[in-house]
Amino acid sequence: MANTAQNGSNVTLHYVGTLTDGTQFDSSRERGEPMTITLGDGQLITGFNDALVGMTEGETKEFTITSDDAYGPRHEDRLTPIDRSIFPENFEFSTGMTVPLQNDTGQNFLAVITEIADDTVTADFNHPLAGKDLTFTVDVLAVSENETTDS
Repeated sequence: MANTAQNGSNVTLHYVGTLTDGTQFDSSRERGEPMTITLGDGQLITGFNDALVGMTEGETKEFTITSDDAYGPRHEDRLTPIDRSIFPENFEFSTGMTVPLQNDTGQNFLAVITEIADDTVTADFNHPLAGKDLTFTVDVLAVSENETTDS
C-alpha cells in the first residue's frame, strides 16, 4: 500500500503552477528536477502544504489556492518612490524589471519597477504573486516518513 502524505512526511513531487488566466508562473518539470519537501516544516505556502496532506504516491491532483493562503493581498503602501541617484549612473530602467535593493540594515529585497520619472522610479515591494489565486497540478512521485533519531 502506498504511503499517505502527512505533516512530517518527505514528499517528492513535480508541479506546474498557473494563474487564473492560464499563464504558467513556475514548473518543476521545465527545470527537469522534482522537488522534495518535508510537509509541515514551513517551506511551503500554507494552501500548498494543506493540499498535499492525504495524497499518495502516484496520485495527481489539481487545486487552486486563494491569494490569502498563498502570498497574501497586494498592498498599495508597498509602492515606493526611490531616488534614481542610488542606482549606477548609466543604469537602464524599464517598467516591469526586477531590481535588487537593500535597506538601511542590510536586508536584501527584490522590487519591480512600475513607473519611471525624471528623478525617481517607483518600486513595488509586493511579492510578484501577491493578490493572485494560484492553481497547481501536482504529481506525487514518492512519500516517505522522516527518519527520527529518538534514542
